Amino acid sequence: MQKLAEIIDMTAHPINDPAFIAQCKSTLETYGALVLSDFLLSPALDSIKQEGIEHQHLAYYAANQHNVYLTKTDPEFTADHPRNRLVTSSKGCITDEDIPADSALRTLYGAIDFQDFLCAVLGEKQLYPYADSLSSINLHYASQGQELGWHFDNSSFAITLLVQKPQAGGVFEYIEEMRNADRGEMNYSGVEALLNHQITPKTLHIEPGDLVLFRGRNAIHRVTPTQGEITRMLVVLAYNAQPDISLSESARMTFYGRL
Repeated sequence: MQKLAEIIDMTAHPINDPAFIAQCKSTLETYGALVLSDFLLSPALDSIKQEGIEHQHLAYYAANQHNVYLTKTDPEFTADHPRNRLVTSSKGCITDEDIPADSALRTLYGAIDFQDFLCAVLGEKQLYPYADSLSSINLHYASQGQELGWHFDNSSFAITLLVQKPQAGGVFEYIEEMRNADRGEMNYSGVEALLNHQITPKTLHIEPGDLVLFRGRNAIHRVTPTQGEITRMLVVLAYNAQPDISLSESARMTFYGRL
């Protein structure tokens, strides 16, 4: 098993340092997004990329149409209302079961120091892996034309690592504070303006090896279609704030094609 110092650039990102943690927390609270550039050391990034290439044949590919709220169609609204308008998400995915036992991703995901850093920055007491065998570490593939459509997250935070950047496209776009989910304010007019290309979103500049913490519950976001022959590869490190939580069976069938 690798040591964390062989995976993370601890000089640039001293995850145990209170001042560094405070800076990261402030950035995330201010902007709703934190990008830690070159978080992974080159050898670790290279090994993760190679694993991704070798296991891509195991990926489950799916294209789904959904509304931006990731909810069922509401018959009280018309089909072209922003509450019900459909966008497309298409990608391939390998699950936690497909990540090698000796992968740097496993070391990173399970490292107490890394989890303590995440808790401090995110304001969580403790983080737990998914109880099911598929959902904790996922590697996503987006080939030519594949994209992640506009949506709000159900969870309060997302943690990702970009592994491979495409030739073009694959750009992360977002608008923070587009809604207030806790107050039930869905901002249909703002969402409609965005879907009608009347609002220009912000872009998050992300390079391979970067760690991204993003609060997507109230920030609408998407990844534009991949262009070119190089597949975009992105790791999602998924944790829960409570123990013994599984991704729902319907979600597992949608995302992974199995339970």
